[in-house]
Amino acid sequence: MIPENAADASPISYADAVDIPVLFRDEPARRPWRQWSKAQEPWPTLAAFPKNNGWYLASTTWREILKAATEVGRDVTPWLVQTPQLARAELVARVAPLYAYLTLENFPGPHPHNSGRRLATNLVYEHGTEKSARAAFGYRFGMTMAEWVCRAMMGLSPTQHIEDGGPENLKGFTDENEPRPDLWGVHATGPRYWLIEAKGGEVPLKALRRGAAQLREASKLMKGLEHRLVLCGASYKDGDHVFLTVDHEHIPGLPPISPPDLIAGGPAGAPGVGDGHLGDDDEALVGAARAQMLTYLALRFGDPASLRIVPMGAGRSRAHTGLVKPLEDDPSTVEARRWVRSHGPADYWETQQLLRAAGMDDFITGRVAGTDVRLGMSRRLFAACDTLYREDARVAERTPGLRAEDQREATLDDAEQQQRRHRQRLEFRERQYDARTETRRVVGEAFRRGADIDWSDLLGGGSPGTELGDGQLLEGATAETYVAIRVTDPVLSSASR
Repeated sequence: MIPENAADASPISYADAVDIPVLFRDEPARRPWRQWSKAQEPWPTLAAFPKNNGWYLASTTWREILKAATEVGRDVTPWLVQTPQLARAELVARVAPLYAYLTLENFPGPHPHNSGRRLATNLVYEHGTEKSARAAFGYRFGMTMAEWVCRAMMGLSPTQHIEDGGPENLKGFTDENEPRPDLWGVHATGPRYWLIEAKGGEVPLKALRRGAAQLREASKLMKGLEHRLVLCGASYKDGDHVFLTVDHEHIPGLPPISPPDLIAGGPAGAPGVGDGHLGDDDEALVGAARAQMLTYLALRFGDPASLRIVPMGAGRSRAHTGLVKPLEDDPSTVEARRWVRSHGPADYWETQQLLRAAGMDDFITGRVAGTDVRLGMSRRLFAACDTLYREDARVAERTPGLRAEDQREATLDDAEQQQRRHRQRLEFRERQYDARTETRRVVGEAFRRGADIDWSDLLGGGSPGTELGDGQLLEGATAETYVAIRVTDPVLSSASR
């Protein structure tokens, strides 16, 4: 059955398009072996939780999945105050496992809204990977796909890792001895809070039952607040395609304690708009800036030679495959770049004048070292990230012993070192939480004035070159962020043969 929103079921023709079978159900059950191959129902409505259980075939892009990989995980920036350039290494750690062990395979679908491609593990994973490496990949891939399905497909706010604290700053979520989920997030429609546990690998029933039990115990820490439990299993086995199971439960209860304007994705954040509302919601802006902090650090403190400015059409339309709009399908960007080219070669300053005169957006982008992935963001979000980084750095400097180099003490054994680090993280998060009102204010101000600041000033000097697209990049963007891969991306190669 084609959903009422026909645009969500339009033919998918992008070079990196991929179909992900997703099974929704009320509780864990035995592995639905081979049922994934028969999934054909298109995703019902983007940015909303499906009303009915059953199999759906979600069509998305590899760009979207890579973007999720770069954004999910614990916020490590407080520990990078002295060495921000190491953000590049963390981005590589989040992206590289996907390139190491995944491939795209042709799998013709029964309906035109499918792309006819599926994700699968490659021959290296199936025949040459050690058990411990498989476990590490399962964690990273499970987190990535949980982020993708909750955010890109169901409209959740940027997720937060539970080690950074839980909803409403509830104390139980900071106790390492308590059963805790991997992630949590905020949705613009009820239930407001989601607790998310991510699994990756063969994901047998016993693993899902453990995850469900862990979520139910974590649910008790919510102090009676309404929330949703979401158990995401990114399942794959040698020779078969990736599919997801989403076991869910709605826990009724009290409304959020914090006022709506203190909750990311509150009334200003309508479902389905991604990051297009950040100028009206400072709390959502702080959450989005934290999700992009690694990208900001990689751009600000990375290799200046890899930086490029990309012109963007100001009237970009809504994506139909998730958060990311493929730019080859965006007429406003195609026309903007054609207009810039028609004015002939120009240096940095001439190009800036051309873009301003035409009312175009321009994003700063850079390559993730060791990969062909390019990430970027708008001036406004870059300015917001810069201010947030400085605010967090001030909190970190006031937290004694927080920096990694301050925590190395030969007299402490591993357990004592771990306890000490946990105490330091808690102290930092408490100070960060206490400063949240001022942080929201200054980050919001930076975002709103960022569009009028020149890139050379935002970057601390330098004049990046302009990238107008040469047909070799598959680009995608939200209102404030950017991701691109090359047409020769190795994960796409097998499906293109």
